[in-house]
Amino acid sequence: MSVDIETVRRVARLARIAVTPEDAERMTGELNAILGFVEQLNEVDVAGVEPMTSVIPMEMKKRQDAVTDGNKAADIVANAPATEENFFLVPKVVE
Repeated sequence: MSVDIETVRRVARLARIAVTPEDAERMTGELNAILGFVEQLNEVDVAGVEPMTSVIPMEMKKRQDAVTDGNKAADIVANAPATEENFFLVPKVVE
């Protein structure tokens, strides 16, 4: 796949990027180099290679998946002007 200057201008217009003719000329070469590298990567045989999260084998740290209230209800409502059973009390507003 090859990118021409018209494609660069079209992509720049779609991305709402102002591109001068000199920049478009330069970007054409850069984008072709990037696409060439991607084509080289497609040639690598990765059959049987599992995805990995790190270069060295390691197990991810996991915590217990448990639902708690945090045991901080009293601390949370401590500064509220009015509370009842760890709930905020607010005045009723009817207009």
